[in-house]
Amino acid sequence: MPATPAQQLNTFLRRFTPEVRDTAGAALRAIRAQVPGATEMVYDKARSLVIGFAPRDRPSEAVLSIALYTKWVNLYFLDGATLKDPHRLLKGDGNRVRMLRLDDVGVLESAPVRALIAEAVKNADAPFAYKGPRRMHIRSTGRR
Repeated sequence: MPATPAQQLNTFLRRFTPEVRDTAGAALRAIRAQVPGATEMVYDKARSLVIGFAPRDRPSEAVLSIALYTKWVNLYFLDGATLKDPHRLLKGDGNRVRMLRLDDVGVLESAPVRALIAEAVKNADAPFAYKGPRRMHIRSTGRR
């Protein structure tokens, strides 16, 4: 019997340190609580693991993603350049993407970060379904 997407995600997570796994787990719980019904798209890459959150099954509609690296975890706002960020929490100077390094996962429960997440979801191309089951797709794997 093939592994479910959740089982595959757990397998991918095992290659990271306990600290990175704990941070990623806290980030997943926080995002899932604030964006229930999102489609999660998992990309297992050679040097990272990325979990994107979109309203539907289209990767191009993702508004948030969590990326795990060897020593840290980032939360990406894929249209972050358009978000109101009065506390200047987001890093980056590209045309679209901004990020927040999750050195302290408690920041995910702070009002400014919750407001950024809510605004990103509100600005999505399609509405998020807040009812119904969470969906997860393994979109690609870069590991051999």
